[in-house]
Amino acid sequence: MSRSAHPAGPRHADVLPEGHYAAPPADLNTLDPRVWSRTVTRAADGAAEVGGLDVRALAEEFGTPAYILDEADFRARCRAWRAAFGHDADVFYAGKAFLSRAVVKWLNEEGLNLDVCSGTELAVALDAGMPAERIALHGNNKSYAEIERAVSAGVGRIVLDSFQEIARVAAEAARQGKRQRVQIRVTVGVEAHTHEFIATAHEDQKFGLALAGGQAAEAVRRVLKLESLELAGIHSHIGSQIFDMAGFEVAARRVVSLLAEVRDEHGVELPEIDLGGGLGIAYTSDDDPREPQEIAKALGEIVTRECEAARLAVPRLSVEPGRAIVGPTAFTLYEVGTVKPLEGLRTYVSVDGGMSDNIRTALYDAEYTVALVSRTSDAEPMLSRVVGKHCESGDIVVKDAFLPADLAPGDLLAVPATGAYCRAMASNYNHALRPPVVAVADGAARVIVRRETEDDLLRLDVG
Repeated sequence: MSRSAHPAGPRHADVLPEGHYAAPPADLNTLDPRVWSRTVTRAADGAAEVGGLDVRALAEEFGTPAYILDEADFRARCRAWRAAFGHDADVFYAGKAFLSRAVVKWLNEEGLNLDVCSGTELAVALDAGMPAERIALHGNNKSYAEIERAVSAGVGRIVLDSFQEIARVAAEAARQGKRQRVQIRVTVGVEAHTHEFIATAHEDQKFGLALAGGQAAEAVRRVLKLESLELAGIHSHIGSQIFDMAGFEVAARRVVSLLAEVRDEHGVELPEIDLGGGLGIAYTSDDDPREPQEIAKALGEIVTRECEAARLAVPRLSVEPGRAIVGPTAFTLYEVGTVKPLEGLRTYVSVDGGMSDNIRTALYDAEYTVALVSRTSDAEPMLSRVVGKHCESGDIVVKDAFLPADLAPGDLLAVPATGAYCRAMASNYNHALRPPVVAVADGAARVIVRRETEDDLLRLDVG
């Protein structure tokens, strides 16, 4: 592996034209535990280890790019969420963040429930043995086939998203001679402080039935009239990557107000309230996410206070962490291919993956950190942009970061906090082969989602 020096871009910057860092960190070799999974450390020779395994050995055995998932960390986060909310609340892992049969088995063993957003996510859940009664089905446009499958399987709840869906689920449940438990998803007019494309509770968007204008109240009326549906409660989700609990407080107040209206109009106190997910994680050292116990305490106090004010019995609370569980548990391992300094600007570091394995930077302007993990370095910090190998100028993995100035082709870089949405949203752009997901635990590694092959792509191309 070459270690030769090369003409580098600027070593540091006080102000960047765009990006995250205003100054280089004090030590480029430190792996901040806020953004890395819990078993990631530096070995004596400087290489990073995860689950007791050297990243160089992982790269040699499984290739790069690869998603490396810390199973012990994943399980620990599941247990933390389960313990924080206790037995009087439900924790549904949001499968859209990342789902595989191994993950479903871990969730089942750690006592979490699961929400899915499609018939194929439901298929994975059922195939891996998740009890149907612990599954919730989401989605703003569930097909007849998806509804039929969910009702037939006996999922614990279907979250209704429109008037048409109320009719469809009721008709299918009646056809099967069942009474299906449902929740109504409402938009409560709260726009979380997050990226425009992932804020989901303001009225001008595709999800849910609005409180404003009475759509949500009308949905309740319709469901309560249908013998084949059992209205379990109200569902709300206000956005993603949220650190401030103020939005949840407003959302809970408005949802409880709807519960009070339902009681007053229909004489029914609904037994459940689901406040969704969206809790943020640390992608960089500047992010400061809340711990599950703090979140559970805050949400419990908010709901209890609002219910007491409305003279309602406190309903059973549900939450849906996805990113907050799986996001910090994985990193993406890359090999450096080229290092291209642009005098007076920055150095472009090209890796063997890119937007096909992490679209979030291009799609959401997401920020990540990155580290040299195959060795340590005492070289000066070099202002860098880590980019992929795809035919797009927007193929950026990490917009602005500092890497050692002696970085060279063949070095291994890792981008932490890529467990959520990266593999789930991966693509075959430029006919790239989607990377494997490799689970590590207690000094052992195994593939839980294999790397795609050329044969996989050619089999799909039937022309």
